[in-house]
Amino acid sequence: MVTAKGEESDIVLGLGMGADDYVTKPFSTRELMARIKSVLRRGALQEDDASNQISRDGLVIDVNRHVVGLEGEKVAFTAMEFRLLRFFASHPGRVFTREDLLNHVSFDDAFIIDRNIDVHIRAIRKKLDKHRDLIETIYRVGYRFKDEEC
Repeated sequence: MVTAKGEESDIVLGLGMGADDYVTKPFSTRELMARIKSVLRRGALQEDDASNQISRDGLVIDVNRHVVGLEGEKVAFTAMEFRLLRFFASHPGRVFTREDLLNHVSFDDAFIIDRNIDVHIRAIRKKLDKHRDLIETIYRVGYRFKDEEC
């Protein structure tokens, strides 16, 4: 919502009516573009909520229960590792840069730099054990979840 009304009651009312964001005049073009990109990131590439379980080569990700099973055994993942693994598994074959991954799986209140993604990927691979090759490194680009056809 873009408006000249900047009182707290107006902002609360606007957000309460369903606005994703509230920008008051005057504003800079850069600020507006940053806010638009932020809203688009939230909506783009959302995981398919109709599919509550993702299965692949002995790996089962139960989205609703926040549980990962590997060949019948539960494997503990941190919240960020789980979000990354779920995101990858929901988009097999697609290559994501570190920035893409940060935009789609980072928590709003967490400060994460792009190299933190490497640390999380390394931890996920370690926990996947012999299935570690499901997450592929694309040199100088990013990562992808191995496509079934590859």
